[in-house]
Parts: sequence; structure tokens; C-alpha cells
Amino acid sequence: MSDVLTLAAEARDRAGKGASRAMRREGRVPAVIYGNKEAPLSIHVEEKRLVKLLQTGFFTNSTVEIELDGQKYLTLPRDVQFHPVNDRPIHVDFLRVGANTLVEVNVPVRFENEAASPGLKRGGVLNVVRHEVELKCPANAIPDYIVVDVTGFDVGDSIHISAVKLPKDVTPVIDDRDFTIATIAAPSGLKSQEAAEGEAAEG
Repeated sequence: MSDVLTLAAEARDRAGKGASRAMRREGRVPAVIYGNKEAPLSIHVEEKRLVKLLQTGFFTNSTVEIELDGQKYLTLPRDVQFHPVNDRPIHVDFLRVGANTLVEVNVPVRFENEAASPGLKRGGVLNVVRHEVELKCPANAIPDYIVVDVTGFDVGDSIHISAVKLPKDVTPVIDDRDFTIATIAAPSGLKSQEAAEGEAAEG
């Protein structure tokens, strides 16, 4: 799992668009901590540090420990708003969580052992249906990614979530069907050959 990210924050005394614009001019980004049946906290964080965390690629599926006035709050980023023109972050929502709180996050999929797939060895194409899978997991045990082992899969096969070994206490949010993560499609050359063979057999 990803290490817990840390982010220093300061309390935000003033609300409103004018105050937020003033903060952004000073290199700060307005934010809020909410949830866990506690009162929301209006804060602001350093833009440079926030951008650095965003660039890790796993900011939105990692827990972030926010340090505010000597206290630490374990949170999960829920929404990051960006400026429509310059793409700079302009506001962040952080959901307050406990270490064992179950959270729903999108986790990237990583495919392994492609050399052990008969279909891919024959020139088949890995057609990824889901690049991410929405999972329910403890806030302190969010996986960086899930591994899909394509060993043994041939052309025409579909790889479903049931074929994936998930970490302990991690389950798919979609639990009413065995959804597809990827398929192995025939290369165009093989399709043409099979079609020709089929026509010859019919003839």
C-alpha cells in the first residue's frame, strides 16, 4: 500500500470568494476537512506541496495526514477542483477517516506474466476494459494497484474480477456480478485467417 502522505495546514478564518482569491495569490489553496460525524474544518494548504502530492499519481487513493495546530487528522482526498484555464488546484475536500474506516477508492490495474499467455504469445491483443477498479478497503490498507495475472489466458478469453486475488479485507464495490476487467482479442491477421478457413469449410 502507499505510504501515508503528509500535508501541513493552517486554519482558514475568512470564507468567501474574495478571501479564497487572496489566499491563492499567496500560494495557498483553500480546503475543508469534513466527515466522521464531526464539524467541518476550513483550512488552507501550501500550493507547492499539494501539487507535489498530486504529481505522485496516487494522491486520490491514498490517505493524507493533515497537521493542523499541533493535531493530526487522517483523511482521504475526495475532490480536487482545478482552475479551468491554468489547471492549478483551487480547492480540495478531505474526508476525515479512522484507520479502520472502510473507504471506496479507484485502484489502478496492473497486468503481469503476459509472456505466459498463449493468446498474447500468438499475437493476440490485450483489450483493457477497466484500467481502474473501484474497491472497498480499510483506510490504512489501500493498495497501490491490483495485479491481474494473464497466465494461461488465450484468444477469446475474458478476465473477470473473480480471477484477481485481492488483498485481505479488500472487496469490489460492484458485488452483484463478476465483471470483466480485460479480454484477449484476436489480431486482425488471425481474424482474417479464421474467416477464410471458415468460408473454405462452408464451401
